[in-house]
Amino acid sequence: VLAVAERLREQGRRVKRLTVSHAFHSALMEPMLADFAQALDGLTWNEPVIPVVSNVTAKQAEPGQLSDPAYWVDHVRSPVRFADGIAASGGSVFLELGPGGALTGAITESVDAVGVPALRDERGETQTLLAALARLFVHGTKVDWAAVLPEGATEAHVDLPTYAFDHQQYWLPAPRPLLDATALGQGAADHPLLGAVVQLPQSDGLVFTSRLSLRTHPWLADHAIGGVVLVPGTGLVELAVRAGDEVGCGVLDELVVEAPLVVPEQGGVRVQVAVGGPDETGARSVEVYSTRQDVGTESGPDAWTRHASGTLSTDSAATDTFDFTAWPPPGARQVDISGGYEKLTHAGYGYGPAFQCVRKVWRRDGELFAEVAVPQEQRENAAGFGIHPALLDAALHASILDAAAEVGDGAVAEEEAVVRLPFAWNGLTLHASGATSIRVRLLRPDPDTLSLEAVDDAGGLVLTLDSLVSRAVSGEQLEAAAGAPGTDALFQVEWSELPPVAGAGEVPEATVVEARTGAGETPVALVTRVLAAVQAWLADESAADGRLVVVTRGAVPAGGDQAVTDAGGAAVWGLVRAAQAENPGRITLIDTDADAGTDAGTDGPDLGPALASGEPQVAVRGAALYVPRLVRAAGSGESGLDPDGTVLITGGTGSLAGVLARHL
Repeated sequence: VLAVAERLREQGRRVKRLTVSHAFHSALMEPMLADFAQALDGLTWNEPVIPVVSNVTAKQAEPGQLSDPAYWVDHVRSPVRFADGIAASGGSVFLELGPGGALTGAITESVDAVGVPALRDERGETQTLLAALARLFVHGTKVDWAAVLPEGATEAHVDLPTYAFDHQQYWLPAPRPLLDATALGQGAADHPLLGAVVQLPQSDGLVFTSRLSLRTHPWLADHAIGGVVLVPGTGLVELAVRAGDEVGCGVLDELVVEAPLVVPEQGGVRVQVAVGGPDETGARSVEVYSTRQDVGTESGPDAWTRHASGTLSTDSAATDTFDFTAWPPPGARQVDISGGYEKLTHAGYGYGPAFQCVRKVWRRDGELFAEVAVPQEQRENAAGFGIHPALLDAALHASILDAAAEVGDGAVAEEEAVVRLPFAWNGLTLHASGATSIRVRLLRPDPDTLSLEAVDDAGGLVLTLDSLVSRAVSGEQLEAAAGAPGTDALFQVEWSELPPVAGAGEVPEATVVEARTGAGETPVALVTRVLAAVQAWLADESAADGRLVVVTRGAVPAGGDQAVTDAGGAAVWGLVRAAQAENPGRITLIDTDADAGTDAGTDGPDLGPALASGEPQVAVRGAALYVPRLVRAAGSGESGLDPDGTVLITGGTGSLAGVLARHL
């Protein structure tokens, strides 16, 4: 069967694989005919009230024919003569009574007639049924409106014009470019997100160019994360896949998203997709850049931001795919996702109508399944994409909608929501283009990683993704990305002096751990001693409402030109910072002067002002208090690395390490 289907596709014919459990109406049904006949003998049969056209004989059924069990046994084994039956009925208007409109298309292909489905998938029943009645009425079918409309609605009539309404739009047309890509010496990209393509003869590479804005691509406004409109990660994937198609590389081996691509409210961004020349295996590099349109014609390195980089290849490793024939899969339990997108909005995911594409979600033993379809307004647009970014992005929503279904309505407000965005795509292959609806299977081996398979409604493979790693993105990162790109990404810690704190006094019910390197004590020994003290205090239930204060001396470079004088104390700060993150509000780090309390008979510094400040980390220098703050660093323009030296990167097999290695 699959071989025949493939042969027909090669001939340009439309082929659809039926999602059925058995080969009905064929010789393969003969083993069950005897049992089927025995089951039918126990039923009570009646003659039909209205005439019925038989799909076995393609004629109007004779009296007694449909009430004979032998007819239905023969029906299971015989071919369905649907087209012949439609032609034999002599009708010109047909009403399909069923859950969808699967037969309406077959009717109009069989005869020159009007087919009207009473119900449609994913559409409101009341509206669809009333629309069906209206279509029947305008095609000459008599409708009892009194039985359909509210009481009294049929008593008054309104005269309508005897001519057709003349529709005319008055929207100002968008300005058209005076010159197309060909006139500028470039090639047309033939893609909704790309305008032109330029070949680079010296490297056998390509550069795609485009301009994106909310005016030219208004559906992008429906992807606002943390209040900032971003091109979705799936949009960057679509750009890379389109570039790969141009050079015969059908596999996106890896694409690492380095910076979000912000679409401004006013104006637009210029986009370039650069494809490198082939290496010895045929693989090519791919990079996505952008610059704000208001930057002008500046061409320096600071004008452009690289948003993603990766690798394209020609071949993909053959892998077993999931069998989507039985849908939804047996044993899968449907997830209630009603109100899910409202919960995601409160969590920072501002998905508008264009991206609210998830229709249903099921869960089964670590697997997630979903039905995803782009809205009707985007369906015509989808034909120009490999896969519409909103459709692929929504396929990923199944995971967070499933998580949102298990979270109460108030949970998002009680806890600070963490927004995660796609970071590293690996092993993505697009098998078919232009899909408007897909069925998806998601696997999540760990909280930040997932894999995906997608097929169309006929079961044809659309896309496979080996892995996608996500990472958390803060509101500050999004705000920085929305500003001037590439100019404020480097930060450093600066110790700032606090104003005097009123109300300082004795240390209030605090356990103090002295973390100063003693005579002959190594940094490792000091850290081990402090770790044991911190763990013991955290394990003490009586200290649950108390505060732990870890005091070091000369462990941080705070207060002017002071340097670190206690390496062991500096290591303690790294250890206790991790403990603070795991136990917020319970531990305070205080660093004192290197010579504080060293004279015989003197006490250490007063810790009251430092504790009264409420800061988790404080450096006491005389009477002044200093706290660490992140500030933007003014770059010197000089690299601190020796270009001829060796750099050790731990975790070198990960995606982030790969980005760093390529940068170096």
